[in-house]
Amino acid sequence: MGKGRLEAFSDGVIAIIITIMVLALKVPHQADLAALGALWPVFLSYVLSFVNVGIYWNNHHHLLHAVHHVTGRILWANLHLLFWLSLMPWATGWMGENHFAPLPTAFYGFVLLMCGLAYTLLVLGIVAAHGRDSLVARAIGSDTKGKLSLLFYFAAIPIALWVHPFGGGALFVAVALMWFVPDRRIARQLAHVAEAGQGH
Repeated sequence: MGKGRLEAFSDGVIAIIITIMVLALKVPHQADLAALGALWPVFLSYVLSFVNVGIYWNNHHHLLHAVHHVTGRILWANLHLLFWLSLMPWATGWMGENHFAPLPTAFYGFVLLMCGLAYTLLVLGIVAAHGRDSLVARAIGSDTKGKLSLLFYFAAIPIALWVHPFGGGALFVAVALMWFVPDRRIARQLAHVAEAGQGH
């Protein structure tokens, strides 16, 4: 099976997720700065989620560049990722509307953790379908940054619940900053393959 339909479906779902998040932003009834100031938790949570969803879209796009064929395992792993990403608007709204209260912030961290795990499972499914010597396997390697991200998310949940929500939030931001520059590992491998092809 080709990857075109998978890519188009995923792009559509992610676009809808972002649309739902922005539509959840309530327009203030007053035309002054005080009214805008009251909305800062909602807007801040939206910005954080927009960046996170954008990071997943970017890396998903690069990942699928290295895919030659799609299996049933890849399809289900991709749906699993989209399921957790689709919870982002709800988790974002709950956290923002409650001004980063401990439980909503911890739940937001849980959704981020599950998104990270789902993306890892998708990568593993692609590697299994294409082989340990495939471009994806070589590009991902030991995936230190991915494992560190999961560790940060896992730590952020109890920190948000029992220490301070902003402590958990700081770890969310730290992971986003780690991934803000698009993952170039696959792009580099594709470039090497193209150079090798031109050499022949």
